[in-house]
Amino acid sequence: MRSIHPLALAALAFTVFAAGADAQLSLPRPSPKAEVKQTLGLTDLTLSYSRPGVKNRTIWGELVPMDKPWRTGANEATTFTTSDEITFGGEKLPAGTYSIVTIPGKDSWTVALNRDLELWAKTEYDEKKDVMRVTAKSSSTEHQEWMFLGFDNLTANSADLVLRWEKLRVAVPITADVNTKALANARAAMTSLKPDDWRTPYQAASFTLSNEVAMDEGEQWLKKSLAIQENHTNLNLLARWQMKAGKKKEAIATGEKAIAAGKASKETVDTSGTEKLVAEWKAAK
Repeated sequence: MRSIHPLALAALAFTVFAAGADAQLSLPRPSPKAEVKQTLGLTDLTLSYSRPGVKNRTIWGELVPMDKPWRTGANEATTFTTSDEITFGGEKLPAGTYSIVTIPGKDSWTVALNRDLELWAKTEYDEKKDVMRVTAKSSSTEHQEWMFLGFDNLTANSADLVLRWEKLRVAVPITADVNTKALANARAAMTSLKPDDWRTPYQAASFTLSNEVAMDEGEQWLKKSLAIQENHTNLNLLARWQMKAGKKKEAIATGEKAIAAGKASKETVDTSGTEKLVAEWKAAK
């Protein structure tokens, strides 16, 4: 067998070592990755993207050409995920993950959601794979050095998906059908209710009263809670329910019953809110 010269063996070992070292090399990206999560009612929204910096460059019209598809960030595709169907820019969007492609314009932008999640890394943009396209107005804002994607103007069932970079802002309104999903969850919970569980029907009834939805159904859930166990919490809800229905006399009586139940409870119960409420009802003409 032919022997290997010691110098050649050392060179081979160095080459293998160097190759292994290169494979493990980890360096920071010029445009760092970011992930933003937001729950809208019962719907989870997630943005994943890379944040380029201005770095004294002219962004709009130079670094990012106008009227041409842009990856809306740096590196791999920027993605948007919704756990449920939502309304995106006025259009229905099914649950799923989509890449975001934007086409900047002078006064408004086209925002496209595309099925291809390998954009820019392995494939080029194909508008035939767009799930939808919406138009979003652009406006001026204070300087934003690192590109930002996130959620602003949050309400119980809506938010704006917002892009801010350099001195420009673009927003797309999003809404979620919170009530439909919440009521479906409540109805499902009612089918497997344990005999001593008064809290679940109370919570479901409280949701219907607060949001003024499915009130007839909510009233039955409240009756179920009271039938399992009367206490300060669900009696307080019944009093507010009666007051909303215009039954002032009954509401005051139920409120006083709730206060008494709270004071008689073995657990420490704060009845001050109910006491204040009943006093206001009594004082009102």
